[in-house]
Amino acid sequence: MTVQFPNESPDYRAARTALLRAEVDLRSQIEAVAAKRRALPMGGLIPTDYAFKGLDGTARPLSSLFGEHDTLAIYSLMYGPKATGPCPMCSAFLDGMTGQVSHISKRMAFAVVAESNPERLSALQGQMAWQDLPLLSADGTGYQTDYLAQSPDGDQLPMMNVFIRDGDGVRHFWGSEMFYAPSDWHPRHVDSIWPLWNLLDLTPQGRGDWMP
Repeated sequence: MTVQFPNESPDYRAARTALLRAEVDLRSQIEAVAAKRRALPMGGLIPTDYAFKGLDGTARPLSSLFGEHDTLAIYSLMYGPKATGPCPMCSAFLDGMTGQVSHISKRMAFAVVAESNPERLSALQGQMAWQDLPLLSADGTGYQTDYLAQSPDGDQLPMMNVFIRDGDGVRHFWGSEMFYAPSDWHPRHVDSIWPLWNLLDLTPQGRGDWMP
C-alpha cells in the first residue's frame, strides 16, 4: 500500500519511502534483539534478599516486591544521601513511568530504589507527585553497588535491572549494561522505554543538545 499526504512533492515522497524501508528494517532489528533478550539463560541468584525499606520505614525485601508476578524490574534513581535534588534525567524518565505503572503492574512488578533514607524519599515523592511509583530506600543494603548503580566512590548511576523468580529463588535476568558500553550515543541505555526521546526523534530538530 502506498500512502500520500496532501500537497507533498515527488522528492518528499521518494525520500519518505526510502526512510520507511529503513524504519521497517529497524523495527525488524528491534524485534530480533528482543527475541535474543527473551532467550537469555537465567543470570545469577541474588547474593542476599536486599532489605529495602518502604517510605514508612517498614522492611521490603527484594523478594517481596514481585507480588503476584514472577518478573520484577527495578530502576535505580540517582538520589544519594548527599544530593540536594534528584537527577533531572532520572526525574524526566520517572515522570513518564508514573503514568504507565498501573498498566505495567498488570503484567509485571516495578519498583524504584534510591540510596537515600525513607524520610528523604517520602519528601521527594510528595515534591515530585510520584505517589503512584513504588519508591524504596536501598540505603545500606549493598544493592546499588552489586547491580552497578553505584560506583566504588559512591556516585549514583541510573541502572535498570530485571529479576526473575523461579523455584530456585530470585535470579538476575537483564541489566541496562549499554550504560557501560562506550558509543557515540552514550548513555542512551533506557531510551527504548522513554517516551520523551522517542517523540523528539520524530521531529526535524531531533533531540539536539537539550536536556530535561
